[in-house]
Amino acid sequence: MMKKLIILCIASMLTSTVAVADMSSDKLMAAATGSHRSQANIDRNAFRHPVETLSWFGIKDDMTVVEISPGGSGWYTEVLAPYLRENGKFYAASFDKDSKIEYYRKNAQKFLDKLAANPEVYDKVVVTEFEIGSKPELQPQGQADMVVTFRNTHNWLNGDIAKPTYDAMYKVLKSGGILGVVQHRGLPHMIGKDWSKKGYVPESEVIRMAEEAGFKLAGKSEINANPKDTKDYADGVWTLPPVYRLKDQDRDKYTAIGESDRMTLKFIKP
Repeated sequence: MMKKLIILCIASMLTSTVAVADMSSDKLMAAATGSHRSQANIDRNAFRHPVETLSWFGIKDDMTVVEISPGGSGWYTEVLAPYLRENGKFYAASFDKDSKIEYYRKNAQKFLDKLAANPEVYDKVVVTEFEIGSKPELQPQGQADMVVTFRNTHNWLNGDIAKPTYDAMYKVLKSGGILGVVQHRGLPHMIGKDWSKKGYVPESEVIRMAEEAGFKLAGKSEINANPKDTKDYADGVWTLPPVYRLKDQDRDKYTAIGESDRMTLKFIKP
């Protein structure tokens, strides 16, 4: 009888855990396909896999999550903000709106305008400013459960700010917190600015930088892999969709390749 009770209890716990995971996935899917998103952004789910990626990182809707550099479009913000709106806390570490760099100023304002245009979705987003040199600290210091960053590491390498940025991400997390990184994946020899300026960074380099900041690698996923990406384009990763830097030149060829091959890495702050 006792063994039967134990087995029933374990089965109940497993069923409950699966049910919670399914509910979380359903909620992510609702956010990723919601009417607040443009059809073009929803179509890119097929390449960027937001539900699968965030689920693999281990996100829960009651977490405090920080997204680093959401850019002007806030593509992932469109998923994270509604998912975390009721039970969690979402910090968008945007650019400094008073930056000396025009690109940062322009996209900081574009992001703010996007949020203001749809308060029913974005009213609870906490926008902070993060720029190494002017606003070097992330918020809330030492309190975040998760930090996520999507296709930003090559920019940090280009600007010689990768190390302080990874250090800042480490500091904003609580002990046991998760760092999730998605980045265009270069081949092992693609080290240095000649390659990062084309958007590509070797997986080993991202792991090295994160570990130097104090993180421990918790896992790798091929969710965002694309073996068709040959990574040998003169105009870099932006030759591929959705940018199509060459416009109509060989467009069918690059459409057939699809978006870039991307590493998906999970780190833990001890």
